[in-house]
Amino acid sequence: MALRAIRKDSDPVLHKLANPVKKRGAWLDKLLTDMEETMVFERGAGLAAPQVGISKRVILALDDVHMKLYKLINPTMIAQEGEDEGFEGCLSVPDYVGKVKRAETITVEALNPSGEKVIIEAEGFFARVLQHEIDHLNGILFTDIASEVFENTPDDEDEDDEEAQVEVLV
Repeated sequence: MALRAIRKDSDPVLHKLANPVKKRGAWLDKLLTDMEETMVFERGAGLAAPQVGISKRVILALDDVHMKLYKLINPTMIAQEGEDEGFEGCLSVPDYVGKVKRAETITVEALNPSGEKVIIEAEGFFARVLQHEIDHLNGILFTDIASEVFENTPDDEDEDDEEAQVEVLV
């Protein structure tokens, strides 16, 4: 296990379409383990392989309601409903947050680490995390689709104001 460096927004790997995973192996198991360790260390709710410099369609996403971490290979959003605008941040774009419109509920199809097909239905924050991470696989950062982007410095935060606190998705 090892922590991986988070790539920042100027890194070209974050702006290109990630390649599908065609073969599983020890490399994928190590990548998933390293990504989980990195995500936990950075206190994130999700992480995409391009964020650690690997142009592969692999994401981690935390279901905050059931406290379950999903490790997904080649995820695809196959259905979406509704609309929800909320604030997002990202470890690849430090010190900034943005208002982003996302689908309220989604269905994602992917492979789990064992290579089995899984279908995940998500809503609320978990749906936002999945969409954010899948965007990373398509070379899209939240700043590319945000209606507004704000600098999020510690001096600007009011710890008692819930609206001022933004969840970092990584």
